[in-house]
Parts: sequence; structure tokens; C-alpha cells
Amino acid sequence: MFVGSDTVNEFKSEDGAIHVIERRCKLDVDAPRLLKKIAGVDYVYFVQKNSLNSRERTLHIEAHNETFSNRVIINEHCCYTVHPENEDWTCFEQSASLDIKSFFGFESTVEKIAMKQYTSNIKKGKEIIEYYLRQLEEEGITFVPRWTPPSITPCSETSLSSCKKQAASMAVVIPDAALKEGLSGDALSSPSAPEPVVGTPDDKLDADYIKRYLGDLTPLQESCLIRLRQWLQETHKGKIPKDEHILRFLRARDFNIDKAREIMCQSLTWRKQHQVDYILETWTPPQVLQDYYAGGWHHHDKDGRPLYVLRLGQMDTKGLVRALGEEALLRYVLSINEEGLRRCEENTKVFGRPISSWTCLVDLEGLNMRHLWRPGVKALLRIIEVVEANYPETLGRLLILRAPRVFPVLWTLVSPFIDDNTRRKFLIYAGNDYQGPGGLLDYIDKEIIPDFLSGECMCEVPEGGLVPKSLYRTAEELENEDLKLWTETIYQSASVFKGAPHEILIQIVDASSVITWDFDVCKGDIVFNIYHSKRSPQPAKKDSLGAHSITSPGGNNVQLIDKVWQLGRDYSMVESPLICKEGESVQGSHVTRWPGFYILQWKFHSMPACAASSLPRVDDVLASLQVSSHKCKVMYYTEVIGSEDFRGSMTSLESSHSGFSQLSAATTSSSQSHSSSVLSR
Repeated sequence: MFVGSDTVNEFKSEDGAIHVIERRCKLDVDAPRLLKKIAGVDYVYFVQKNSLNSRERTLHIEAHNETFSNRVIINEHCCYTVHPENEDWTCFEQSASLDIKSFFGFESTVEKIAMKQYTSNIKKGKEIIEYYLRQLEEEGITFVPRWTPPSITPCSETSLSSCKKQAASMAVVIPDAALKEGLSGDALSSPSAPEPVVGTPDDKLDADYIKRYLGDLTPLQESCLIRLRQWLQETHKGKIPKDEHILRFLRARDFNIDKAREIMCQSLTWRKQHQVDYILETWTPPQVLQDYYAGGWHHHDKDGRPLYVLRLGQMDTKGLVRALGEEALLRYVLSINEEGLRRCEENTKVFGRPISSWTCLVDLEGLNMRHLWRPGVKALLRIIEVVEANYPETLGRLLILRAPRVFPVLWTLVSPFIDDNTRRKFLIYAGNDYQGPGGLLDYIDKEIIPDFLSGECMCEVPEGGLVPKSLYRTAEELENEDLKLWTETIYQSASVFKGAPHEILIQIVDASSVITWDFDVCKGDIVFNIYHSKRSPQPAKKDSLGAHSITSPGGNNVQLIDKVWQLGRDYSMVESPLICKEGESVQGSHVTRWPGFYILQWKFHSMPACAASSLPRVDDVLASLQVSSHKCKVMYYTEVIGSEDFRGSMTSLESSHSGFSQLSAATTSSSQSHSSSVLSR
């Protein structure tokens, strides 16, 4: 990936016919982590020389490596010329050589990586050129007049036709534009290999991998995916979702990286706080749901998407809400979505092509005014809101069958809460229209059409029915149950105000214990500090020791360090301050040297920090406006571990479910445990 460049030399002839520019280009090579570690570099540098001769109508691009030039010699030459027999054509020639003298004993590995990636990138060159040609056309540039010396007038009318013939050949000369977009000749042809990211195949930039797991991506879309994934690697180490999941958020925001990053960070924080990643393993639906919720998975559609059947017309929504409450229903829908993600992965393997969404078949036979009961509609809108925010682009198609007359009323209530892209996937059939042309048979094989839709396949989806009133619960019971469901989390939320940091107290009896933490910055930028004191601060009004206690989703604010305390006299700083930006996920540990009282502090960061990654952030510029209320929010978990049980900061936090079981494989730690302390992102 192209990161940036500096101009080393530049020359222009007096008549403007010749333009030579030499750049030093910085590239981020997606090489295996072990190889990067051994080599001791994060970036590699290439020198690229572009020589444009407008008089002879040629462009020569020469590139060679600067990094490891004493061990590896890479030379590349690209040449664009006008065909000698047909000036409407552009000739392109490219050659490259690789000479590996020595590379820490990894000579053969480097050679294989280089050759495989070079071959893959050559194939993408055509796509990139065509992309920029289309951009020129969109800007109204359909031809470029042939260069003429300053003393000679431009093309006359008699020679205009010959000027137009040059359009295709001259329009191809776009190295500068490509460089600005991060797609230079080096980026296309430099030897690089993808980093084996958790939960995805090793060769992440390989065309076969993209086709097999991600589907068709334009070069620009692929670049957006790589950039957003790189930002997540820098800010959410150990918890990176798979590319398929990142793509869902990018597609939901039309590949606007800033917007996709914002909603994705919010979703990842939400998943962690409510332990959604473990819902399939840790939560068992109540028997009432298993008996009366008329929905279930049923084979797959013609495109290989998992098929979910919901007999909404046969379901007693009022009875389910009265018996279970809104939160239990929401949790059940979330478990269905998590199961859908798992089935998409399985079908991707089975069909050998990317399956990233599912099809939902909703049968409305039996729908009546009873289903428009206000609390039931309220619960439905809440479910839609949560699903839209956290499972974008997972619904491939929604088939609504046997819609009755009352359906337009329900649709009027619900449709404003559904994203426009999602609404386009709805197909609505009234009566028996689904049996005719353009109906079910266009999307589902005849053999698996459920029996209640006049098909031949026995469908095991529960038939629903009325929930016995004996199972109804009082409003107070439901409220207590709802509160319990959504506070079953080991994470606490806290508000951080300007001039009012949030602090928690941890008492250490045995020196060399390990304090571990895992927190997310949900809003604003904060500074994280760790202090030590021999004496305990005055007891706070709120419980400050409750690292494992239950807190309300609204958050709290506790201050422990007395205003009369002086740093260096009453307490000391044991770690350097860590500036954490909005959206970051931070994990780390501190090996205590002395017994006593340790204070973990999250403090408002008033000065806009520089971007922590290569991903541009508009909100850095508008930081003061975004946090106009001088309020930040963090979600955190802490745990004290004996030194004999400590196995590294991330590993120690396994009990806190800091990984994403459904979105990525088990987390691994790139941090090292030191005898003194560790701060890691």
C-alpha cells in the first residue's frame, strides 16, 4: 500500500516537452508479521523516476528499492509508447528483476512472496488504468491534444482529426494522478505479501481470495477495505473482525471510510458491552420462545443464501411481549442474526463463492389488528433499530408473502426506521401472487418450498399460536428481568468531563501483582493515567472498587484524588500518560512494584491530537465541536491477577471476553510482558 512520497529531483525542459520527476516512495508491505519483525522494518522505500517526453510521446517509469538494497536488489522498468503503425494504440512494456543476495535465511520465502504478488498485481494494472480513464471521461476529458512547441500554434482544424486519434494513448499517461490516490507503479509491482490476519486466509490481496470470500471489488473498494482494516489493526489490536464484516459496514456507507469507521466502532463497542459474541454459547432462549416464536432456519435460496422463515401472521406478538418482555425478544433476534453470520460462513465454504447475507421469508397470513398492539410495535421498532445499526448488509432479500389489507398500516409505521438500501431488497406479494411468475420459484427451489405455502417440503418452524395468559408476567417483573438481561456485563460505563476525570481504586496487597485493563473510548479523546499512593483516598460517594459490579448503561463519574493532594508527595505516576482517541480499544497491564493503592484515571483530553494512523479523520479537525459539551465516555473492565498466573496482557484478559468469537478467531497477543509494566493498544 502506498503511504506517501517526497520529490527528490525534478526537471522540466524550457519548451515543456520533457518532464522528469524522481520520488522517494514510502510503502506499507503486507508481509508476514514474523518476516517484518526479523527485518526490523514497518515500511519500505522505493525510488521511482518518471520521464515523460511529450515530443516523442513516451513515458518511462523506473523504480528500484532503497530499503535492504545491500541484501535485495529490485529493478523495474515500465514504458508507454505510441504504436508505430497505429497511433490510436498505446504500447505498454514492463520488465522487472529480483536478485536476493541474503535475507536473514528467508531467501526462498521472500522470492516466492515477491513472484506471487508481482504476478497478482500485474493483473490489477489494467483495472486501475481503466478506472482512471473513466474518471477522466466523467470530468469531460475525452482527448488530449498532441503537444506542440510554444512557438507553433495548436492543432488547426485540418489536423484536428489527427489530434483526436491520440486521445486514447495520451489519456493513459496518469502516473501523477494514480500516485495521489495511492496507486503508483511501485504499489502495483513491488514485492509484497499480505499479513496473516486472524480468521482470514493468508493471502489477503490475492485475486483468488477476493473472488472466493469477498466478491467483486473495484480497486478503489479494495483500497478502502485495506485502509479501514489497517486503522483497526492500529487501534483494536487483537480484536480485528474479518474482512467480510468490515465490508458490510463499508457497503452500508457506500465505501465512505469515515462514516463506516464511526458506525463500526460503535457496533464493536456495543458487541463487547453486551457480550453479543458469546450469545449463542451462553444464552438459552426461554421455553416460551422455543414453543411460540414462529420462526426458524430452512435450507437456502437459489443464490446459496441461508433462508430464514418467519410466520409473523401466526405469532402472538402481544403474548410474547407480555410473557417475556422487550429485551428478551431483542436478545433472541440477536441470536438469530449471530446464527445467520455463522451460516453465511458455512455456505461460503460449501458453494465456493462469497455468501455474506441471508434471505428472509415472512408469511403474513393471519396478520390482524392484534399485531398492531402499541407495545408490540414499539418492541418491533426497537429490534429494527438495533439490527440496522449492528448487522448492516446482512439481509440479501426479504420476501413478504400473503400480505393482508392491514399490512399497509404496519408498513407505514415501520418503513421510516428501515434503511433505504434495505427497503430496496423487499419483495411484497398479496394473496397467492407469490405462486405466479416472478414469485417464490424465482428465488427458492421448488423442492424446499414449505408445506404451508403449498410446497412439498416439511418445515420444522413452530406454528406459533396464542401464548397462555398464565405465562404473562407483571410489568414490575418484566422490568426487573429486562434490567438483568442488559446489565449482565463485566464492563462498566463512565462519563469523563472536562475538569472531572473518572477514577477507580485498586488495592494491592502482594507486590508483583498484575493489574490488567480493557477499555474502549466511546466518545471524545481521553488521557489514561495510573497512579500509586501509600494511603487510601477518601471513600467516594459511588462504589469505585466495583470492577465486577453491575452499572447502568448511562455511565457514572467518580473522582478519588483529593484536590489538596500533590503529585510527587501524596501520590506518584507509575506509567507515562497514554492519549487515546475516540473509537480506540485499549488493552494493557501493569506489574505492580509496591503494595498499596493504585488509581486508574481516565481524563478529558482537551487538545486535538494528531492522527494516530494513516487513515484521515475529519473529526480530528472538528474535535472541539464534537465534544462541545466537554464530555467523553469510556467503557472499561479491570482485573487483578497474581504474577504466577499472568501470561501476557491480552491472554490474561481472555476471561473478560475481549475477542470476537463470531467475527474473528481467538485473539492473540502481540504485546510482551515486562518485569515493570506494559501499556499496549
